[in-house]
Amino acid sequence: MAELPVPELLTVGRVSVDLYPEQVGPMRDVRTLAKSIGGTATNVAVAAARLGHRVALATKVGDDSFGDDIRSALNGRFGVDTRWVSTHPTLPTPLAFAELDPRPEPKIIFYREPSAPDAELSHDDLADAPVEDVEIFWIPASRFAFPISAETVRGALLRRARRSHTVLDLDWRPHFWSSEAEASERIRPMLDHVTIAIGNRDECRVAVGTEDPDTAADRLLDLGLEAAVVKLGGDGVMVATAAGERVTVAPYPVEVVCGLGAGDAFGGAFCHGLLSDVGVAEAVRLGNAAGAIVASRLMCADDMPTLDEIDAFLRERGAPGVGTPT
Repeated sequence: MAELPVPELLTVGRVSVDLYPEQVGPMRDVRTLAKSIGGTATNVAVAAARLGHRVALATKVGDDSFGDDIRSALNGRFGVDTRWVSTHPTLPTPLAFAELDPRPEPKIIFYREPSAPDAELSHDDLADAPVEDVEIFWIPASRFAFPISAETVRGALLRRARRSHTVLDLDWRPHFWSSEAEASERIRPMLDHVTIAIGNRDECRVAVGTEDPDTAADRLLDLGLEAAVVKLGGDGVMVATAAGERVTVAPYPVEVVCGLGAGDAFGGAFCHGLLSDVGVAEAVRLGNAAGAIVASRLMCADDMPTLDEIDAFLRERGAPGVGTPT
């Protein structure tokens, strides 16, 4: 059997079976749900694979039907390499329910008790993963909320030795932490091992102690990062690089159907930009377009856009297409 090629992108993190209500409002009014898979690292992997890249996900599922469902979906309709999706013998595969109340900022109801398999991701699970060789190694900061997973990812970052591109999605999820201070204490040291950080104002506050975009970018670059990407909500995304570039990339307003997954679509398209060597600012422009598309759809993984869809969206907005120089 031929050896599989090294992925271009390896993401590490959370996975779940996701259930999306087909009615708007509180869960008590919901009668039917649509099933997909999700989790930050999972969605970023799916988004980048949808854009034509070789992508692998490192995570852990339960030894149950939902774990089988996740593997089947990743291997089948999403085209994500599951060589590093391991199985926990006793913990159940997590479930996550979305509640579209309100649509722009849905609530997520997690079932991850007594713990989730991905929180138990161990050194052995990543022992033969090509951490040193992939072009992009992507980690959500929520990995550091779980002691076993945190130590595993820290070891992987040491193996990676700050090779470009090592990306930390600042991914502030309050329900995974006992306090913001605890999150800051654990996330901040990891910035010394990455080359790009991506986060919104709140996530920058947790990581580097300030919500001011310019100050946050300065602090991130002072730590030796090559680029800081600060999301500004309706004001767009600021990009600052160690080479001196500092620009704000405009957003693409859309009518929001569901606010979940837009940031992960951004991440997948941003990775596509990095892999296509178009520059960080252009990668952010593609990310903004992908995020807007997913915000106008119901689900996350299943609704990640193709390159043709991003291209059509940009041309409709009077912006250069995916293959067109800016």
